[in-house]
Amino acid sequence: MLVCDTQVRAILLDIEGTTTPVDFVYQVLFPYARRHIKEFLHQHRDAEAVRADIADLRREHARDEENNLGPPPWRDETPDDELETVVAYVHWLMDEDRKSTALKSLQGKIWEAGYRSGELRGQVYEDVRPAFERWTGQQRTISIFSSGSVLAQKLIFGHSTAGDLSSFIRDYFDTTTGAKKEAASFNRIAAKLELSPSEILFISDATAELDAAKAAGMQTALCARSGPLLPPGVHPVIHTFDEVFP
Repeated sequence: MLVCDTQVRAILLDIEGTTTPVDFVYQVLFPYARRHIKEFLHQHRDAEAVRADIADLRREHARDEENNLGPPPWRDETPDDELETVVAYVHWLMDEDRKSTALKSLQGKIWEAGYRSGELRGQVYEDVRPAFERWTGQQRTISIFSSGSVLAQKLIFGHSTAGDLSSFIRDYFDTTTGAKKEAASFNRIAAKLELSPSEILFISDATAELDAAKAAGMQTALCARSGPLLPPGVHPVIHTFDEVFP
């Protein structure tokens, strides 16, 4: 289904399953962070930004204990105790697929080292760069909204298989803006972009996120990259960015 509403002045994109294969996140990025968390903490645990992540993780752990969620015990009697505790808790959060702001922040820092060393390259679908060039030429801005940290988002697009795409992207939004399934988050994004929600098109592969964006007044499109063709429902369905403002 072609999306051609001329009222749209900005395009807001999810990452997983929309610009980037889900397998890249779950089979490349997450395992990389898991393998390198202990080494990274050993080298950088005294850095101010990392200490802030650890403090946030400690507070999140306390809430998990209060809610009887069964996280691994927290021990910080010695620096080595704390390191082992943070590693165990990070692994537990990842196993829970928790959209934790502190976890995402720490993962982003680990991935940054991987991108800079050349071990990691951000995977994007082949139609992403042509779409970015086309939308930019149409005077439409492009922004990203993902549960991954802003740093992680910048790394994917700045070191992508299609080259450095960062020049095409106006803004990045993560869970510090709010949850992706809450309309208020999309209202905050519209305010930051200085646009009416109706002037923004949000594209995602997650219907719950699209429902929230639609409740905020945004236009929406469900990105169905693979699997059977889907009929249009509440949200127009696209299978490639070639269908969006061709």
